[in-house]
Formats: sequence, C-alpha cells, structure tokens
Amino acid sequence: MTALALPTPRMEEWRWADMAALKAAADSPRADAAIDPATLFLDIEGPRLLFVDGRFEPAHSKPGPVQVTQQVAITDHPLGSLAEGEGWSLHIGPKHAVTAIQIVHLGTGGESHVPGRLMLDEDAVASVIETYAGSGWANRLTTLCLKRGARLMRSVRLVQSDGFVSLRDEAEVGEAASLVSIFLGAGGMGSRIDGSLLINGKGGFAEMGGALLTSGSQKQEAAVAVRHEDIEGTSRQLWRAVAADKSAASLAARVEVARGAQQTDGEQSLRGLLLQRTATVNLKPELEIFADDVKCAHGATVGELDRQALFYLQSRGIDPARAQALLTRAFVADALARIGEEAVREAFAADADRWLDTAL
Repeated sequence: MTALALPTPRMEEWRWADMAALKAAADSPRADAAIDPATLFLDIEGPRLLFVDGRFEPAHSKPGPVQVTQQVAITDHPLGSLAEGEGWSLHIGPKHAVTAIQIVHLGTGGESHVPGRLMLDEDAVASVIETYAGSGWANRLTTLCLKRGARLMRSVRLVQSDGFVSLRDEAEVGEAASLVSIFLGAGGMGSRIDGSLLINGKGGFAEMGGALLTSGSQKQEAAVAVRHEDIEGTSRQLWRAVAADKSAASLAARVEVARGAQQTDGEQSLRGLLLQRTATVNLKPELEIFADDVKCAHGATVGELDRQALFYLQSRGIDPARAQALLTRAFVADALARIGEEAVREAFAADADRWLDTAL
C-alpha cells in the first residue's frame, strides 16, 4: 500500500475521506468470513454472482447473461483506476430486460478490486442489487452506459462488519433514459461512495442517493457530481445521514449545468440527523449553472430528533428508545422509498432496522 499514491485530506474533494481506515483494511490479515454466502442473496429469482476477495466464486453463482471477464480500468479516478482484472459485464440488447441481478461481494481481509460494466441498448431494462459483506478493503469501479429510453434500477447495500468499501460509479445517460442508484451504508465499515453521472441526451434522468448510518468512531461519505449537457434533463440527489456516538457522515453533492442545457431540473436534498452531539454530519451541496432556463434547487440541514415528537410518542406509552427508533426510521425511509422493487426495499429497511437496534 505504501507505493500507492492515495488521495489525502489536503485535497478539497477528499477532505473528509478516511484514508487511514482504508489502509488499515487493505493491510488486514485474511481470515474465515464465517458467513454463509447463501444468506447474503435475497430470496428473489434472477442471475446471481458471488465474488470472494475479488475472485469469482462459481459454486454459489448463476450468472445467466452476465459475463465474468478480465477488464482494464479506463478512468482517472485515483481509487477506481486500481479496479481492474476479473470483473463482471452485461450488455442488454434493444427492448430486452434482465431484472433482479444480484452481485454479492464477500471479503475476508486484505484488499480486493473488481470492475463492473453495464450497457443498456435502446429501451432495455435492468435492475441490479449489490451486497458488500465481511471485512477488508473492497474497491469497485462500475461503468454504466444507458442508450435512448433505457432504464436501470441499482440498489447497493453496504453491510460489512468492518474494513472499508470504496465505490466509484461512472455513468452516461442518453436521451429519455433513466438511471436510479440507491445506496445504504448500514455496516460497521468505513466507506466512500463516489459518483460521476453525465446526462448527455435530451430528457435524460439520473438519481443517486440513499442513507449512511454511522456509529462508534466510524466514518462514511458520499461524493457525487451530476453534469447536464443536453436539454430537458432531470437529476435528483436525495441523501440522508444518521450519526451516533463519535462517528462522522459526510455528503457532497454537485450539479453542473452546461451551456445550452436549457430546461434542466436539478434537485439536491441533503439532511443529517445527530443522535448524540458528539457525532458529526458534514454537508456540501453545490450548483454550477451556465444556462439561464433551469430549475435547480438544493437544501442542506443537520439537526437532532424533534423533542416535541419524542414527547408526544412517549406520552402515548412508547418507551424512549422505541420512540427514537420510530422517528429515525421515518427520517431514513424517504431515501429507501426510491427503490422500485418491494422485496429489495424491504430488505434494505430490515438492514436499517438492525442498525437502529444496535445504535439506539
């Protein structure tokens, strides 16, 4: 790890990044995960892929149309550029659909790098569910390309018990195409979710958001930039962060509107909840607009649970811990509600509930 030129907090876009936790995870010794991989897949039909320490495990996989191939990381991102070698690739033809693709990444320590590539031709439809569990440093690069009218729903759950997960998404969204990516950080690991979304087709839609839940001395962050380059594009960045103890959650969301990208509709909603005043939530919304006929807005708030709402619930016989859990669950729910498939949405809500049971 010492030979790698990793980002440092002295760089503005990496000032909240926990590179110390990343290095510790990469140097951690390997040990049995003590997790049955079968329990990490949701009980839904569809293609399944299991990667253990970055290597494809065929015994627990049913790839279907998904290919396991060697790939080169074509990116200048400092972490994403490390993710090359064996990975997964899926190309869906025009008007075809492949849904409920599950990809599980199980770590046992040390570092692992996996590239993923997904291309949807015109009017193609896909849904992908990714799960990160175990320990170590899991570093991933996902390249996405959506042609005219294509639709993709991605749901990503980070439930590693420790270690670090770094994710880099690079996407191009074409005319009238729709990309929705929802993330949940509900494990004990550190994380960085990093996105670069380009809407380069008329009427394209891109959404990237979710919830980060931190406790102890844990640090998680998301840094997403959406660039509009064509007319009538729409983007949404809805993030929620809940921080307990001495942990920190950081959210940076950026919208860029190029010259000529008229009638753009861009919205950012960043909200943080402090369960104790020793915790930290950092929020950084940004707008850079070079067109004059746009509708762009952002909101960023950090606060504590509403004392009046807590008092009301307790006056109805609900104990304080249960009242806190109900209000915190409601705070997170609007981010997870964006997940389109009910079974997946319920699984993510259950992950959030398990986190609440230990944090409150």
